[in-house]
Amino acid sequence: MKDAINKGDVERQLTFLHPNVVVTWHNAEVSRGRDGVRAYLNRILNGPNKVVASYTADAEADELTILYGGETGISFGSATEHFKLANGTSLDLPARWSATLVKDNGKWLIASLHASDNLFDNPLLSMAKRMTYIAGAGCLVIGLIVGFLFGKRKRTA
Repeated sequence: MKDAINKGDVERQLTFLHPNVVVTWHNAEVSRGRDGVRAYLNRILNGPNKVVASYTADAEADELTILYGGETGISFGSATEHFKLANGTSLDLPARWSATLVKDNGKWLIASLHASDNLFDNPLLSMAKRMTYIAGAGCLVIGLIVGFLFGKRKRTA
């Protein structure tokens, strides 16, 4: 699965998913079934309104899959996800994930996948803070210039 993600091979990614898979993405959208996952990935990666130009992931499981009986397992771990957005911005997001796996016709498939990022400390938040400081500084400089010009004009009148 990791290899398919890193090569951008959506169709190969789908082969690791159960036909009734439920995926909760980083943006809190939910996809149901392989067709739903395909539609989501095609929407964000392709077409005129795409958000993401490309992405890769370095994912690791925290421990071996926890088995429940012989046909269900829970796996979880961390990842560093590398996104290149459609606007050219590149981001490396530390992430957490969890997956429920089921054995279907002798093959382990992902039945549920949840991807999550740190809401309170992440590169998007840092970028927004930085832009706020830049905008604030710019407004301060403009305000000082306008105030100086109006003050000078009033003194000469």
